[in-house]
Amino acid sequence: MTTIPAETSVFEALESEVRSYCRGWPTVFDRAQGSRMYDEDGHVYLDFFAGAGSLNYGHNNAVLKRALLDYLERDGVVHGLDMSTTAKRAFLETFRDLVLVPRGLDHKVMFTGPTGANAVEAALKLARKVKGRETVVSFTNAFHGMSLGALAVTGNAFKRAGAGIPLVHSTPMPFDNYFDGKVEDFLWFERLLGDRGSGLGRPAAVIVETVQGEGGINVARPEWLRALAELCRRWDMLLIVDDIQMGCGRTGAFFSFEEAGIVPDIVT
Repeated sequence: MTTIPAETSVFEALESEVRSYCRGWPTVFDRAQGSRMYDEDGHVYLDFFAGAGSLNYGHNNAVLKRALLDYLERDGVVHGLDMSTTAKRAFLETFRDLVLVPRGLDHKVMFTGPTGANAVEAALKLARKVKGRETVVSFTNAFHGMSLGALAVTGNAFKRAGAGIPLVHSTPMPFDNYFDGKVEDFLWFERLLGDRGSGLGRPAAVIVETVQGEGGINVARPEWLRALAELCRRWDMLLIVDDIQMGCGRTGAFFSFEEAGIVPDIVT
């Protein structure tokens, strides 16, 4: 590992203490190509991190870079808020033709901020608005983001503690726990739904990861997901699948829920 150059003191002097990954990698990176990153001293690193798994095509993929440069050189719109642009139209048409139509999905696209937490917050707000109810059910070991709404449906106690305030309007349930082959947790879930004294009431939605990433790579069985989808239908709750870490082909199919044969109301 390279010695930290004296110049890195500028990060200590000017950047917030709220830093994470740079503490584990004491070097200053300068450029990246494909699966490799290069620091300012020319040392090369094989990048297994890949932007927390978001750089599916590596750094500065030649095809993507050429398209980006062409778009910039013709003065394509880079900041358009939610205005209609030719780039947005092309994306929506392509997404419809390649992703939605082949799967028989009629979902609409909502453009959120760039993080997974932004998408989760939007999904929770939309579900609560549509159903007029506050509670959202989540699952043990779940991770949905670090903003307040996303933390409320996240299971990790250490991450939840970072909020600094009580996290409310969410109820945790066991993630794909079963005994003697029975989906026992849904029996408990349904009892709570029918018990007016439980405080659960009727939730607006259920949010679930088909494969928990941060929670330990826990894989939900297709039959468990189908039972969950059926429970949501019977009790008039929206089903939100958080596909941020497992979608876009990471489990094989484009969406991670395809194997189970379910159709979520909202997909992040």
